[in-house]
Parts: sequence; structure tokens; C-alpha cells
Amino acid sequence: MAGIPFVRELDYKYGEIARVSPRIRRVIAENPGPFTYLGTGVYIVGNGEVAVIDPGPIIDAHFEALKRALDGEQVTHVFTTHTHLDHSPLAHPLAEWAGAKVYGRPDPNVAHAEVQLEEGDESGFRPDVLVSDGEEFSGPDWTLEAITTPGHMSNHVCYALKEENALFSGDHVMGWSTTVISPPDGNMRQYFASLEKIRARRFAALWPTHGPPVMDVAPFLDAYASHRRAREAAIVERMRVGDTLISDMVKVIYKDVDNRLHPAAAHSVLAHVIQLVEEGRAVADGPLTLSTNYGLAA
Repeated sequence: MAGIPFVRELDYKYGEIARVSPRIRRVIAENPGPFTYLGTGVYIVGNGEVAVIDPGPIIDAHFEALKRALDGEQVTHVFTTHTHLDHSPLAHPLAEWAGAKVYGRPDPNVAHAEVQLEEGDESGFRPDVLVSDGEEFSGPDWTLEAITTPGHMSNHVCYALKEENALFSGDHVMGWSTTVISPPDGNMRQYFASLEKIRARRFAALWPTHGPPVMDVAPFLDAYASHRRAREAAIVERMRVGDTLISDMVKVIYKDVDNRLHPAAAHSVLAHVIQLVEEGRAVADGPLTLSTNYGLAA
């Protein structure tokens, strides 16, 4: 995405245990794709008594790699950032294997009536322990604070590692692309508010579930927010020249983006349009869906 200082992922191998900071190790699942980049990055936090964040999909080889990574250590917490299928399905099997509990927020069970995104929801997911904004969890050498960040999903949670002033950002902020906001559960207004919430914390590092870490955080988040505002401006311009259907807007606004991502892009455009309608800047000729006709308010 132009203007966002993404960096390339280097030196990774599927199933390999990589120590990336004194308290953080990472294992990447072999589930690459247009929504997951190289795959789901699972984080192991601490030494001896550890927490696992976003265990990822149920893939036998991946589960075995995590077991090897955790050999000789005690897993005390298994955290989920949200309930997309590339993040949460292995949480309960891993917790059962380790004798731990799953911490997070439940799946919102909101049906997507139109295009189903590849990442999908883990319908019916329930954590053992519901986390709340600002709640802290700790081990001998780590403290994690839950920070609720609705927008990508209503149940999205990031986790701040207090000892390193770092944030495990899930899909709220990714290291390789901007995140998808997919109504009806995804909400652009909430996403902007959550992004500001994270920017205000001035973290020294972001550890996304997909893509490399972000070490120059402030300009990265500034570019992330500016990119969203630029997309909003492009949508307003398409309406100004007469486009009424989101599918027509996507063809122009996302002409340089992989076509496989156009269905996801349409969802994010819908999220922007819904916000414009709610703010009185746009109007709709029916329900706020992908197939509705939209235009600028008089």
C-alpha cells in the first residue's frame, strides 16, 4: 500500500522457533495466503512459565511445532486477539494439551449475508476467561495488558507487553498490509477510534500476527491512518463522478491491488460508506449492503 513503510519478512522457516526479543519467541504456521501473508505468527511470551498469543489454525505439523517450542515449559495462559479462523481454532486444543485456560472474547456470531471472506469466523468460539479492557495478566518475567480494539472485529483485543513497551497487535495493525474492515461486525468508526487509542500509547514495537514487526511505530501508525483517510477521500471522489455501486468503486480505487483481494476491499469500502452515511455525508437507496446504490448527500 503506497505511503505505508512496510518491510519485508526475512529469515523465517515454517515451524522454526525464532527468538525475537528477550521475552518473545515466534513460530509461523504454514498457512500462507492473500489474507495471511506468509502465515499466522504465533507468539510465546516469557521464559519457563509462558503465555501463547493467537495459536493459529489446526494444522497437525503446526501443532507439533508448537509442542516442540513449548517443551519443558509451563503454559499458563493461551490468549486470542479475535476469532478469525487463522487465529483462534488451535487455542482450546493447545490449552487442553498444556493444562491451561483460553483468554479472549467470544465470537460475535454475526452472519455475513454476502461475500464470505477467506479468513472467516470461528463460529461459536468461547474463551474460558473473558478479558476486559485494561485487565492485566502476568508470569514471572512478563505482564500483559488487554486492550480492546474493536474495528476489524468487534471482539478484537491487542495485548501490551509492559516490560518491553510492545504491543501484540493481532490484525488491528498488520506488518505487511492494511487490515480488512468487514461489516456488519467490522466497523470503520470503531476502527479509527481504536487506532487512535493505540497511537496514544506510544509503543516502542508492534508484533502483528501477520508480517514483520513494526519498530518505527509512530510514523507507521500515522501512515496507516492517512491511508484510511485517503481511501475515504477516493470513495467520495468516485461518488462525485457518478459511481453508485461499490463494485464499480473498487475497480478504480483498487486497480493496482491483487484481484483476489477485491472482495475484501469491497467490504472495507462498504465500511467507509456506512460511516459516510452515518455522518450524513452520503445517502443510500436501501439497506447498507454491498449491492446498494450510494451517492453524496445534497
